[in-house]
Amino acid sequence: MDGAVGAGLVAGLLIAMVTAPAGVSGAVFLLPVQLSVFGVPSPAITPTNLLFNVVAGPGALWRYRRDGALRGGLARRLVAGTLPGVVLGAALRVFALPGPGVFRLLIAALLLPLGVWLCVRTLGRSRGRSAAAEPSPVTLTALAVAVGVVGGIYGIGGGSLFGPILAARGLPMTRVAPAALAATFATSVVGAGVYALLSLISVGDVAPDWWLGLACGLGGLVGGYIGARLQPRLPETGLRLLLGGLAAGLGILYAVQALA
Repeated sequence: MDGAVGAGLVAGLLIAMVTAPAGVSGAVFLLPVQLSVFGVPSPAITPTNLLFNVVAGPGALWRYRRDGALRGGLARRLVAGTLPGVVLGAALRVFALPGPGVFRLLIAALLLPLGVWLCVRTLGRSRGRSAAAEPSPVTLTALAVAVGVVGGIYGIGGGSLFGPILAARGLPMTRVAPAALAATFATSVVGAGVYALLSLISVGDVAPDWWLGLACGLGGLVGGYIGARLQPRLPETGLRLLLGGLAAGLGILYAVQALA
C-alpha cells in the first residue's frame, strides 16, 4: 500500500504538470497507469479517476484564477452542459459497460482518433492554415453534453476532449485551458458523488480506490499548479503535439491489448 501511494503521488504530479497547461487534468493519461500498474478493477477505475480530478483540480484552477484567466462565459457554458451528461455517463458505465475488455476498446476508440486529429490540426496550423471560427453557444452546449457523457463513462472529466477540440477550432490555449479544467473539476465532483451513490445499490467494484485516488490527486494538485504557472512559457505547438502523440500512442496500446 505504501509503495502504491508513493507511486501514485509521483504519477499524479508528473502527469498533471505536463497536461495542465493544455487544459487537461491528466486523468486520461492516468487511466493506463491504474489499469496496468496498480491493477484497479473495472468499473472502480472510473470513480478513482474522478476522485483524482476532484483533489488535483484546485491547484491549476487557483493559479489560473490568480492570473485572471477564468474570466468570461466559456467555462460557465461548458459546466452547464457537462453536468447532466456526466450523470448519464456514470449510469451507463456501471450498468451497461462494466467489462475490462469493452473498456479498453472504448479507451482506444476515444484516444486514437482524438490524438491523430490534434496532431494533424496542429501541424496544419503551423504551416499557416487558417483556423476555424469559434463554435456557437448552441454548438458548445451540445458538445459539452456529449463530452459529459463520455467523461462520466471514462472518469476523465472532459478536459482531455474539450482542450483538443476547442484548440483545433482556433481558440487560444490561454482561454481554452482554464475553461476546460473548470468543467473537468465541476463534472468530476458531480460524477464522483453519483458513483458513490451507485455503489450503495450496485454489486461489484463500483466505489473508488480511496487511497490511490487521493495519493494521485495530491500529486496532481502540486503538478497542476506548476503546469498552470509554466503555461505562458511553453510553446503551444510543441505542447499540442505532445498531447496528441500521447493520446494516439495510448489508443494504439489499448486497442492491441483489447483485441489480443
